[in-house]
Amino acid sequence: MMTAVEVSESIVKPFEGLRLKPYLCPAGVPTIGFGSTRYTDGRKVTLKDAPIQKETAEIILTGELSRCESGVLKYCPILAKYNDKRGAIMDFVYNLGVGRLQASTLRRKINVQDWRGAAKELRKWVYGGGRKLPGLVLRREAESIFFLTEEE
Repeated sequence: MMTAVEVSESIVKPFEGLRLKPYLCPAGVPTIGFGSTRYTDGRKVTLKDAPIQKETAEIILTGELSRCESGVLKYCPILAKYNDKRGAIMDFVYNLGVGRLQASTLRRKINVQDWRGAAKELRKWVYGGGRKLPGLVLRREAESIFFLTEEE
């Protein structure tokens, strides 16, 4: 069985890709590594920052996913029992922020263990800048799969 972090990484890495030099993400935010906007010390990424090594990107990602996991467990404590589902929602939080989870119908569906309803809610979070983004459609589908399958 995969850990929640391993599940998250299996979604984050292919969708974010790895970029060792700072760049602007589609939302116009300076980003580095696997889509990170901050370093492990909390500093925001800037476009003037030096490139990083892959190992540093891995460390940053692990730290961010730990913070995501804390937020997920705060708002969806039921997921403590479900590594796969927790990992999928950790990716959602990594991508969109814990505030989106906190105020969502998705959270309510998860907390009553309505897994099909949660998968349906995940698939609604596919818009950026007012338009449906194909990459977000695929990412939400990757997350929702964990709500439609039983954990081993």
